[in-house]
Amino acid sequence: MSGPMVAARALTKRFGAFVAVDGVDFEIEPGEAFGFLGPNGAGKTSTMRMIGCVSPRTAGELHVLGLDPAHDGPDIRARLGVVPQEDNLDTELTVWDNLMIYGRYFDLPRAEIRERAAELLEFVNLSDRRDSRVDPLSGGMKRRLTIARSLLNRPELLLLDEPTTGLDPQARHLLWDRLYQLKRSGVTLVLTTHYMDEAEQLCDRLVIMDNARIVAEGSPRRLIADNVTREVVEVRLPIEADLDFEAARLKRFGDRIEPLADRVLLYTDDGDATAAAIMSEGFEAGSVLVRRASLEDVFLILTGRSLED
Repeated sequence: MSGPMVAARALTKRFGAFVAVDGVDFEIEPGEAFGFLGPNGAGKTSTMRMIGCVSPRTAGELHVLGLDPAHDGPDIRARLGVVPQEDNLDTELTVWDNLMIYGRYFDLPRAEIRERAAELLEFVNLSDRRDSRVDPLSGGMKRRLTIARSLLNRPELLLLDEPTTGLDPQARHLLWDRLYQLKRSGVTLVLTTHYMDEAEQLCDRLVIMDNARIVAEGSPRRLIADNVTREVVEVRLPIEADLDFEAARLKRFGDRIEPLADRVLLYTDDGDATAAAIMSEGFEAGSVLVRRASLEDVFLILTGRSLED
């Protein structure tokens, strides 16, 4: 495509009086990996469902693959791959039968489905489980099968809603590797995730959503540079310490400080120098840790640390 794969202008979704997505603007370019981050209820999944043509927009404009989901839903869905938040495989069938049946939904010839299914099982390292029932497979295997299934129709755009939630580190890294290979082959990826390291690893660009709106957009590196300092110093305090008093004392050492339950975060461009200055003042810290600022720091600064139901 010459234009964006997805383009939204003032995109809005309401459920009665509740506003799930409030006039958001974004574009997703061909071949990139684009992420939606945000706390629960921020509007990520509602946005993904509108892109996937399973939930109509309330207002605004949305074009997917150059088409309007309100009028061209079937044509768009034929060119999409979708990995839902919860695996919806037929657990009583075999791995192979899940793929064969799903391929028929796209009216593909049986010979093509068989060829494609064999390729995809190899791609997700499940060839040896071809004849196994789905029910006893591990969570990681089921997730890989769901991704293989989503690729049967050779989609131009792949939607992944929290693709690695609940997986162990080995399974997550294997999926990251497979998604990176898909991106290199030209597939455009759109994902939601709660894992900040996943967003940093996979996304070329992303938006952070909060309260149904986009509060920041850019590459992971740009978001970090624009919203936080280069490094963070974590000063852990003894249990008996007066947190407010110690935070006030530490305030002059950082560009910004953030008191937490058991430690104080100091945002600074030179963590080692800041840590040395703190220690030279004789602070009785339990420990002082210098680390690189991360996307998680940006996320928590922009959306807050409080838990919202």
